[in-house]
Amino acid sequence: MRRREYLLFLAFVAPNVVLLGVFAYWPVVYNGYLSLTSWDLLSPTKPFVGLANYADMFTDPDFYSVLVRTVLFSGVVVVVSMVAGLAIALLLNQALGGRNFVRTMSFAPHILSGAAIGTIWLFIFDPSYGLLKALLTPLGVASPAWMTDSAWALPGLIIVYLWKNLGFVAVVYLAGLQGLPTDLYEAARIDGAGAWTLFRRLTLPLLSPVTFFIAITSVIGTFQAFDIIAIMTGGGPGDATTTLSWYVYQQAFQALDAGHAGAGAIVMFVILLAITGAQARFMERRVHYR
Repeated sequence: MRRREYLLFLAFVAPNVVLLGVFAYWPVVYNGYLSLTSWDLLSPTKPFVGLANYADMFTDPDFYSVLVRTVLFSGVVVVVSMVAGLAIALLLNQALGGRNFVRTMSFAPHILSGAAIGTIWLFIFDPSYGLLKALLTPLGVASPAWMTDSAWALPGLIIVYLWKNLGFVAVVYLAGLQGLPTDLYEAARIDGAGAWTLFRRLTLPLLSPVTFFIAITSVIGTFQAFDIIAIMTGGGPGDATTTLSWYVYQQAFQALDAGHAGAGAIVMFVILLAITGAQARFMERRVHYR
């Protein structure tokens, strides 16, 4: 009987293990190998160069600028979208008319493709005939050249990614809010707790698993942001919007340097692994599962 159960277990698990191995883990391992070579994507041979690609990368000041830019972009998008998303979720959790419409509209940007979002916002940001110019001109404010000015390009991208992610964060928080136990709130109100005390002492701790989930997925998502950058700026002007994911693309398909691209991808993988581990350790004592 146990042998039969074991074979049944293998029959169900083996296909998933094979798929994970082929499509999830093998690319990471092969990329690690490529990072130790000097390959131009065209030659049949891949000369082994050891850690030379990593040494080049970590002695290049421009690479540190890319890292700082990526952390800044990710940090602003994650923190602002979580704070604003929670505020929107608290508002949508009230018994207000038309809240289903507002929920749908707030989530809609998240399901749009990056190409569509990029095209829409290129029109909005256009300094000559864009929607933002039409709104700011009557106020006597000049619309900056968002995507062609190195001072405004990264803030512009941050606004676009916030617009895209805010609805998703709000909907996830809203689902968490609607699953909170009402009896705890009723007992706290009987004891005289006010709205702020309820939020600080009950809502935030009870939502900690949701916050943990959003924090991890948002950090990973923003580090891997690529499609909208490709449509709106192509990493420019100059390198003003070159984040780590775009740097990897540039090295691989523009510079035809698979070794440096592989090294950049491994660095991004290690950073995300470290951030996820640190978040898990930090939140371990702060996440309360009921």
